Amino acid sequence: MEEFKQRPVVYVVSDSVGETAELVVKAAASQFSSAGLEVRRIPYVEDKQTIEEVVILASKAKALIAFTLVVPEIKDHLTALAKEAEVEIVDIIGPMIEKIGQLTNKSARYEPGLIYRLDEDYFRKVEAIEFAVKYDDGRDPRGIVRADIVLIGVSRTSKTPLSQYLAHKRLKVANVPLVPEVEPPKELFHVSPKKCVGLKISPEKLNDIRAERLKALGLKAQANYANLDRIKEELAYAEKIMDRIGCPVIDVSNKAVEETANLISSMFLKK
Repeated sequence: MEEFKQRPVVYVVSDSVGETAELVVKAAASQFSSAGLEVRRIPYVEDKQTIEEVVILASKAKALIAFTLVVPEIKDHLTALAKEAEVEIVDIIGPMIEKIGQLTNKSARYEPGLIYRLDEDYFRKVEAIEFAVKYDDGRDPRGIVRADIVLIGVSRTSKTPLSQYLAHKRLKVANVPLVPEVEPPKELFHVSPKKCVGLKISPEKLNDIRAERLKALGLKAQANYANLDRIKEELAYAEKIMDRIGCPVIDVSNKAVEETANLISSMFLKK
């Protein structure tokens, strides 16, 4: 009978989740087809007692310890104990922190879990982008209540691109088109006017934008959509709604989307 052989073990020790170290270990192990490695992850290590227990286990199993510990005191404790117990260790993140410090001439913060805070920031951005899509062009008035910002204005005042641009700043934006023949959703008058932003534009500028839009669609520029009298009617109606709400209004006639977005974000992110 063939003698049973224990699989080689790697303890992954981290003061955060430990995914980074585990991925590196598994990537390295993939280069050895017959390695049969067992990875045991020990996450959220914040005390010396846990370090001591892991070193004892690793010593008994003749295991390797791979770690991503950024707190110097905990890292030094592991290094000293491992040396004493003759346990091999691999510092996965330390050398990179050191080299980046040299490259940037800055000191590391040595705070566990910072990468996951960045991930949370990323997910907030994605959530805001999805929100902007879901509540674009007044599709669902419930978005007015849930939004951080509600943009209102006639068609072609950059409401949609502004919503997306602001979403990248993690602001949830709903936008509502104002059309004389359509009564605005009642939610628009029930939320705080401070979170609504009206977008106005000169009739001539809007006429040019709409005419170009019609051309792009292969339609005649003389359509009612680009009729100057019709545009003036829409703008007058929109102005009445904005006055009724009492919200701040931005003239976008000669502003790029980025400029308008920065104006709006400065109004909300400073609070």
